[in-house]
Amino acid sequence: MKNKFNYSDKVATADFLKTMDRYGWIVYENALEPEFVDEINNSLEDAYERRRQIQILNGIDQNMEGTLHHLLEADNFALKFLDRLYCDDEMKLFLGGNYIINAFGGVMNSKNVQPYVQNIHRDVRTFWGKEKMMVQMMVLLDDFTPENGATHILSGSHKIADKPDELYFYENADRAIAKKGSIILFDSNLWHAAGKNTTKENRRVLTLSFTRPHFKQQLDYPRFLGYEYGETLSDGLRQVVGYKSRIPANLFEYYQPVNKRMYQPGQG
Repeated sequence: MKNKFNYSDKVATADFLKTMDRYGWIVYENALEPEFVDEINNSLEDAYERRRQIQILNGIDQNMEGTLHHLLEADNFALKFLDRLYCDDEMKLFLGGNYIINAFGGVMNSKNVQPYVQNIHRDVRTFWGKEKMMVQMMVLLDDFTPENGATHILSGSHKIADKPDELYFYENADRAIAKKGSIILFDSNLWHAAGKNTTKENRRVLTLSFTRPHFKQQLDYPRFLGYEYGETLSDGLRQVVGYKSRIPANLFEYYQPVNKRMYQPGQG
């Protein structure tokens, strides 16, 4: 397959679009420096424990092992990650303009667990066909190997509306074999499934989704972080987190001059 590139080598627009159209996914190796990967990994255990306690408390812990949802917090690595605007040009090209974060999560895939991410699935419920509304990003925090559960990806299946037969899927799916620090972008309509980890070590990954700005976020990140806090962020980060595509909650917020409106120009 010819869908793997080095992150520092600028991929031509035509090659990026051709690769995404043919395979539905593209790999950028050496995207994150090792020190930043270590920083992220060092924070995941505590983040998981906080989320696991809530899952158990609310009775939804079954098939949720190793999953971390909504890691975008003010005091961890997430804003630092987003502020670096990894694959910014590619995502703008794919989505046709500005974009925002829809969800910022992660998975720690370990031995003898069966979280829901091992089911064959796609990451958007509505099949959009040629219309591009959402793109996924996987950030590899460990080497992805067949033994530790590298993701199964059915190349080209972003053009298929219906879920493929399980036997056909596993007979024809490729594996996302790549090195720690790589970024994988893929069309949200692509059918895929996390693999089973047969090793003693966790296989860790960040899982992010980005959409056109008018899409609802899975969590209201601007309200969660605070509107005043958003004023301290860079312009690019305000865009990605969603501060420029908020929904007014009352008439006072609605009736504002253009520069103060919650939903800013250029958001689609």
